[in-house]
Amino acid sequence: MSTLREAQWDLARIAAKKSVTRLPSELVNISDCVDRTIASDVVALVDLPTYETSAMDGYAVSGVGPWKIVGDVKAGAPMSQVLESGTAVRIATGAVIPSGTFGVVRWELADVVDTTLNAQVNEGGEIRPAGLECRKGQVIAQAGIVLTPAWIGLLASAGWDQLEVTRKPRVEIILLGDEIQLQGIPSDGLVRDALGPQLPGWLVRMGAEVIAMNYVADELSLVVDAIALARTRADVIVTTGGTADGPRDHLHAALEQLGGELIVDRVKVRPGHPMLLANLDSVALLGLPGNPQSAIVGLMSLGQPVIDALLGRGLRELENVITIKEIKAREDFTRLVLGTISEGRFNEGEHLGSAMLRGLAHATGFAVAPSGVSAAGSRVQWLPLA
Repeated sequence: MSTLREAQWDLARIAAKKSVTRLPSELVNISDCVDRTIASDVVALVDLPTYETSAMDGYAVSGVGPWKIVGDVKAGAPMSQVLESGTAVRIATGAVIPSGTFGVVRWELADVVDTTLNAQVNEGGEIRPAGLECRKGQVIAQAGIVLTPAWIGLLASAGWDQLEVTRKPRVEIILLGDEIQLQGIPSDGLVRDALGPQLPGWLVRMGAEVIAMNYVADELSLVVDAIALARTRADVIVTTGGTADGPRDHLHAALEQLGGELIVDRVKVRPGHPMLLANLDSVALLGLPGNPQSAIVGLMSLGQPVIDALLGRGLRELENVITIKEIKAREDFTRLVLGTISEGRFNEGEHLGSAMLRGLAHATGFAVAPSGVSAAGSRVQWLPLA
């Protein structure tokens, strides 16, 4: 794959998606599959409902009334004999319909005196047919779906105890810089680390597993050693800082020494311009700029498509929103603007500098404004935060 240099933002996302392939699957107990990604289509192992069941508490009746009440049918305890004409049984919601049933009378509509039932009933009334929801063998969940608790419930009811899900991408984070202070109040020109504490959270929300995080000083040999070790155990390496051309920016040189293939080298987007994506022996390396907001733009722009592709998910389609205010973007550059949406309208946030995090903390995503001027009331794309 040839390198995209100074890539347009939308093309860079596509290139990131195409740069990796789906990871292998693993068999996981269904109760542990929330937020995991289905590796292949899943079919129902049984009809749903599996049996013809009562939709209501009431009375199953046979023939025409009035009916003599002869017993009870509980959920999970089917009646073995045929319900004879002129008789009825009390029946619970979800209980199996006895053979010979004409219909079910709702409990609240029944007129009962001693053991005699009088009521109006429709043929098949309040009965859920077997297979009403789905039939055995029908595909009920497609590959690439992210499993919510509701999906777990559906697939469990369809007979599944374990599911084939795509293995979580293993991510190692390498934070580069001489100026980083890891805790406490920064002093002596140092800067409190704001990316180390937050990047794992973003990556986990995307579906990845963070296996290691290392802080490395801006020395070329140290950067090379750290990346060389990380590629032996990770599917994705995420670095911060060192992506530009300054005297202490060593990421490009380190990739060259390690035989890395640049996929994307800078993206025409603000903030986040000096982001990059490379391939190291089938391990993806995502180089994020050092400024915090720029780093998150890079993570959402290139990192999200890479993680999604490794999980077997498609490239996320972005919805359109209406911007309340005019947005200006540099010529030939895309601009990502933090903010929130309400009723399909984008509200621009505050504190939008590339080194700032206050705007990010209040935002739910980015408006993706194309080159030039997007007038108030115009449509722009919306990139939600993971």
